[in-house]
Amino acid sequence: MNKAKTLGLIIALAAFVGGWQLGANLNEAPQITSSVGGASYSGGAETNSADSINTALPQRIATGQTFTVNPGDSIQAAVEAAQPGDTIQVMPGIYSETVYIDKDDIHLVGVIEAGERATLDGFGKLNDAILYSGNNILIANFKITRYKGNGIMSQAGNNFEIRNNIIIDTGIYGIFPQLGVNGLIEHNIVSGIADAAIYVGMSDNIHVAHNEVFDSVAGIEIENSRHAIVENNYTHNNSGGILAFITPGLPIKTTYDVIIRNNFILDNNIPNFAAPGSTVAGIPSGTGILVMAADDVIIEGNIIVNHKVAGILINDHGNAPGLTLDPDVEPNADRVMILDNVMHNNGYDTIDEVRAFALTELHTGDIDIFQIGPSQDSCIINRHRYNHVGLGDFAECDFSNTDSTHSYLLVGGAKPRVIASEERGEIAYMGICAGCHAYDDVLIGPSISDIQAMYAGNAEAIVSYINAPVKIRPDYPEMPAQNYLDAETQLAVAEYLLNIPLGQSQP
Repeated sequence: MNKAKTLGLIIALAAFVGGWQLGANLNEAPQITSSVGGASYSGGAETNSADSINTALPQRIATGQTFTVNPGDSIQAAVEAAQPGDTIQVMPGIYSETVYIDKDDIHLVGVIEAGERATLDGFGKLNDAILYSGNNILIANFKITRYKGNGIMSQAGNNFEIRNNIIIDTGIYGIFPQLGVNGLIEHNIVSGIADAAIYVGMSDNIHVAHNEVFDSVAGIEIENSRHAIVENNYTHNNSGGILAFITPGLPIKTTYDVIIRNNFILDNNIPNFAAPGSTVAGIPSGTGILVMAADDVIIEGNIIVNHKVAGILINDHGNAPGLTLDPDVEPNADRVMILDNVMHNNGYDTIDEVRAFALTELHTGDIDIFQIGPSQDSCIINRHRYNHVGLGDFAECDFSNTDSTHSYLLVGGAKPRVIASEERGEIAYMGICAGCHAYDDVLIGPSISDIQAMYAGNAEAIVSYINAPVKIRPDYPEMPAQNYLDAETQLAVAEYLLNIPLGQSQP
C-alpha cells in the first residue's frame, strides 16, 4: 500500500472516531463556569507582596543631581557626566545619536511640552537609539524613530522601567529587554518593527501593560523568559498579536509562568515581513496568540477578534517547520490554561496545515483555538463557547480567574547584577548577542556554529567586525555596530563566541 493511501486511511479513521465522539457528546449539557468569584490561580511565582506593585525600581535613598539637555547638546555627554542617583531631563527637540548607559541608577526622562517630545531620530543611518547595561534604569517620555537596529534595548541590567515612549520604525526591535530581572514596560506606543514591537528575551519577573503595538511582525513576544504578565495591551494589525514561546539554541532553555490577560488582540493579519529564514518569519500571518513549547501559560479575559489563521494557536517544536530541535529543551506546550475570553471571527481563512488537521476532527469553518502536538495537564473552561480543534486532552480547569495574582514584580527590586571580569564575555553574549544569534538556528543573524566556522579561532577578526560591521549576506539584516562596548568586553565576547560548547544549558 502506498503512502498516500495509508495517510488517507489514517485521516479517514481519525475523522470517523472524531465524528463518533462528536455525536456521542451532542446530548451532553455544557459545563458552564463563572469567572467571577470562583477559585483563583495560585500556581505562579511566589512574591513577597500581597498587593499590586506598580514600580520595578527600588526607592532612591538620596536625590542626586538633575542634568538638563537642550537641543544642540549631547545626551551622551550628560550620561557620561552623571553619577548613580542622577536624573537627566531632555528638552523637546531633535537629537540624532546613540545613547549608552553603563552606570546604575540613572533616570533618562524626556520632557513633554504642549505635546512636543524629545525626539531621537536615527535618520535611517544610526543603528540603536538607547542601550543600557546598568541596573535601576528609567527610560521615559521619548519619541524614537528611524533607527536600523533597536529603539530601546537593555543588556543584562536588572530593575528597569520603560514608560510612555513613542517608537516608530526602529528596525529589528522596538523595546527589547534582554537578560534582565524585574522590569516594567508600560504606556508605550510601538509600530513598524521588523521583528517584535516589544520583545522580552531571557528575562524574569516582567510586567508588560497598557501598551499599543501595531504594524509590526510580532506585537509582544515573551521568549525564553519566566514569570511574566502581559495585560491590558492593545495589539492590532501585526502578523501575530502576542507570543509566548521557546526559541531553541539559546542559553536559557525555558519559558513558563506567563499570564496573558485582558488584552485587546484584533486584526493581526498583515503579511509577515521578517527576514527570510529567521525564527519570527515562521509566525503565520493571522495569529492572535501563539504559544509554542511554553509551559504554564494562562490566557484569560482577552478580546481576540478577526484573525485569519486562529485566535489562539498552540504548538510544540515538532510542528514548527524549520526549527532545529534543541536536545536540552522540552519541546511541548504543557499546562496551557485557557479561561474566559471573548473570541469572534477567527480562523476564517486559515492555512492548509491547520485546515487539514481540523478535518481529522470533522471540523470545518472558523477556528478560535487550534492546538497540535503533545500537551500535558492543560485545561480550559467553557470550551463550548469556542470553535476549537485539538483540545481533546484538555481537562476542565479547577480555577476560573487569576485575580489573586497581581504582579510578579519584586518588592524592593532584584539584586543588582554585578559582572565579574571572568564572566564578562558570557554575560555580553547572553545580554547582547543572543538576541540575534542562536546556537544552530537563524534567529536574526547567522548561528553561532556558522560564526565559529567562519572565524576559526580568530577573535581579533570578530572584534574588528563588531566595531564596523559590513553587510555580507543579502538575506540577513545589517548588524548594528557594538563599538560602544569597551575593548576588554569586545575581546571577551569574541573569545566566548568562538568557544561556546554548542548546546550547553543554562538554568
